[in-house]
Amino acid sequence: MKTKEQYIDSIRKMKFKLYMFGEQIENIVDNPIVRPSLNAVAMTYELAQDPEYKDLMTAISNLTGKRINRFTHLHQSTEDLLKKVKMLRLLGQKTATCFQRCVGMDTFNAVDITTYEIDREKGTDYHKRFRQYLQYVQDEDLVVDGAMTDPKGDRGLKPSKQSDPDMYLHVVKEVEGGIIVRGAKAHQTGALNSHEIFILPTVAMSEEDKDYAVCFALPADTEGITYIYGRQSCDTRKLEGGKIDVGNCNFGGQEALVVMEDVFVPWERVFMYREYEYSRILVERFAGYHRSSYGGCKSGVGDVLIGAAALAAEYNGVEKASHIKDKLAEMTHLNETIYSCGLACSCQGSSTASGTYLIDMLLANVCKQNVTRFPYEITRLAEDLAGGLMVTMPSEKDMKSPVVGSLIEKYLRGVSQVPTEHRLRVLRLIENMTLGAGAVGYRTESLHGAGSPQAQRVMIGRQANLSWKKDLAKSIAGINTEEK
Repeated sequence: MKTKEQYIDSIRKMKFKLYMFGEQIENIVDNPIVRPSLNAVAMTYELAQDPEYKDLMTAISNLTGKRINRFTHLHQSTEDLLKKVKMLRLLGQKTATCFQRCVGMDTFNAVDITTYEIDREKGTDYHKRFRQYLQYVQDEDLVVDGAMTDPKGDRGLKPSKQSDPDMYLHVVKEVEGGIIVRGAKAHQTGALNSHEIFILPTVAMSEEDKDYAVCFALPADTEGITYIYGRQSCDTRKLEGGKIDVGNCNFGGQEALVVMEDVFVPWERVFMYREYEYSRILVERFAGYHRSSYGGCKSGVGDVLIGAAALAAEYNGVEKASHIKDKLAEMTHLNETIYSCGLACSCQGSSTASGTYLIDMLLANVCKQNVTRFPYEITRLAEDLAGGLMVTMPSEKDMKSPVVGSLIEKYLRGVSQVPTEHRLRVLRLIENMTLGAGAVGYRTESLHGAGSPQAQRVMIGRQANLSWKKDLAKSIAGINTEEK
């Protein structure tokens, strides 16, 4: 397994074509906008090397028998599913942001199950190809960006009916040794911190959409791939050279628009090709895995936000007030409910034909439905406890000014025992996590990541098994529908 330093060096050697603020960026690793997100991914390597976290952060590969980073693992038991959620909570606690490897891990498991089923029905060899590829990922301890979301264009039209066919990534043609693809993937978390990009379809498709039913993986710096960096609120604070105004001093998230312009994909890297009837189940399985992941990562980040809110109350001198205690208790209740759902869908997981374990799909969608709501309330309560100074305090440069710095030190102090800087630092952290760049990985992503709230409600409706529940009610009520 790679060390943190080896991971950073491996990304430094890659040749990404990245645009940010209208300019091409050559040095991604040392760019102050990008680097905090790279640090967050690096934590997945650092903790894997720490004996204290070995049980959560690593696993024994069912493909090779070697110890691997859990982010490259195929779940072989409900215990694996549980450890995944616990691992994600740990990383959320350590980084207070998105650490970007979850999507790849969830992609591996969904693709493993689905390629096995395609091969069994159609006699293809996708599953063998995929497992050979995954063994390479495990051996090299790679970060893989799972890329599902297409730009979509007119949401009322299917992929094949779009006025611009590139609104969904699709196969342009077959060539010797592989295929040529064109299109884009939007909102790609951690794409520029990844060694590989793994493309999935994004919606259920019919036969007329078969050119869009494609699944493959490529090195992330393959020729023809262009990255356009996604803006975040307050992101240019990272360019100012300070730490306090950034809020989260070391870590951050990252999203990008990934454009593929007639990119060649060799056959050995293709894991679905025009099997349109499997697009829906692949999408649903990936979504289920990823929705269960949110029970871990969002509760871990929530732990940090709750801690920051408690510190803000303490630094304001009001930590003993009953309403403050009640609000912190409510934040904790909501956060633990999110975590409980992640654990529940893992405990109820089951083995599939490929041997890989799948979470309980209904409970996974319930988990994510809660995540679309509870972090917003946790955020509201954190802002309440922080007070208005969170959004009106002067800048770090003013704090360090020889002219007005002493005035800030004097007038913005809370309790006398706590340095003013400590109070302002924790308020900036809350601002980052609720309004600034950190909100992308917590509040806003909680709503849209892994599908919008309606996507979960559709799946909950499908999996509610109302017919069985109606039969239960009939039995209890003594209703015999066979009687005339």
